[in-house]
Amino acid sequence: MTSRKPDEPLARNSRLRLVRPRALATARRAVTTRRTRPAPRPPEGTPPRAELARQARHVLADAVRIARWAAVERGADLAPRTGPGAGPAQERAAAALDLTPGQIRAGWDRARLAGLVELHGDTARPGWRLHAWDRDDSAVLRGWVALFDAWSLVHPAPEGVAPSAVAEVVEAVPQVLSLLQLSQGPVLVPALLDLLGQRVEELREERCEVPATEQTPESADAPAGDGLPALLDWALEGLAAVGALTLDPGTDERQATLTPLGNWAVWVKLEQICVAAQSPAGNIEQSAEDMLRGCARLTPGPARDEYRAWLAARTLSSAVSELLAVARGEDALLRGLAFEALRVVGAPAEAEVRATVAEPSLRPYALLWIAEYEGADPDDAQEVLTREESTWLWVDTAAAVADHGESELLVRHLDSAVQGTVPALLDEVRAVGHPRTVQVLVALAAAHPDPALAKAVRRAAFQVHTGGA
Repeated sequence: MTSRKPDEPLARNSRLRLVRPRALATARRAVTTRRTRPAPRPPEGTPPRAELARQARHVLADAVRIARWAAVERGADLAPRTGPGAGPAQERAAAALDLTPGQIRAGWDRARLAGLVELHGDTARPGWRLHAWDRDDSAVLRGWVALFDAWSLVHPAPEGVAPSAVAEVVEAVPQVLSLLQLSQGPVLVPALLDLLGQRVEELREERCEVPATEQTPESADAPAGDGLPALLDWALEGLAAVGALTLDPGTDERQATLTPLGNWAVWVKLEQICVAAQSPAGNIEQSAEDMLRGCARLTPGPARDEYRAWLAARTLSSAVSELLAVARGEDALLRGLAFEALRVVGAPAEAEVRATVAEPSLRPYALLWIAEYEGADPDDAQEVLTREESTWLWVDTAAAVADHGESELLVRHLDSAVQGTVPALLDEVRAVGHPRTVQVLVALAAAHPDPALAKAVRRAAFQVHTGGA
């Protein structure tokens, strides 16, 4: 490698890398074409995807109408209000669409959960699924599955029930859905209640918890299972509200039956678990941090397979929270990998990722994630960052390379800076105040073969360390 004078222009390249350069298109082809097994076929009797999409469009018909109205009335705020009555925007929407204010509120909630609308401050913008709604069956089914996953947010939980009990039932419902799917027909509600009670007890034993630790005063002396019938009714009604099942009074006892959409969705979830069981690197049962450390040694394609397998074995809300907790840690490499895993999560992570924009250490990663989520090409996404944010990300990436990479890679990382000269880079690196600035500059000075440049970098490290200009 040739030497470079301190004031000689550096190569300009907007992409900051953690690994050796590789054609992005090739990496993405490796992800999209790699298969570990033939694509599974849905159970016999499952309607074609076009028919499933038609049913999903029917379930979300009001939500789509409301989303399209809100997309035109961009300033409209249709969020539920506290207290009685409807807001002005809700009244206008109700009049325009011939719906009641209650239907407007419910449809707006569904539209947001299904990814049909996005809120930016007080402005509603149509989501990508809304644009593709009439022509893309896959987008429709993804939107409905997002609503299906959020069933517990669609139907308010019974009042006076401990939050921990509600959470236990939400966690146990997949077992109930599995029984409905395997039965291939109606199942009596008492049988579902027995299964729900068993699963809740198993969850408590797994956590070694004392049952019902958060009871209300009214239920403090009641057995732990007394609240389950009401919670099961709530769960079944919530799943029926999103079109996943139907409830029939029956001749003797009420019974529940999965709809074709619900049956297909449960099969999809079970297939995801099967994929998770085939995880080649064995990271499924690891914590997010250990999983990401294991994926640091993998190329992008296999790493994304690991992320999918790890995510399939968890509820998405808890997985997103765990990944962001790792991103807030001190290891810059894991921070970058956590956001790579969040790219696999996609829409369900949007709200929590947007919330991290206010955190300086996560802001550049979050802005890039949002830009790509909204359709920007990964090669162009860097344009959303300010000069200061790009410099912060450069230092954070350099910290990851210094901790986990080779000296040569750290030297090459110098070429990815947005600044045109080393003095300009050093001035801006000092200004952004990254907590790892000194360590990065010291490591870079030790690795660089150009004595003059290494001396300038060492001087900058000393100035940052001592607080000098």
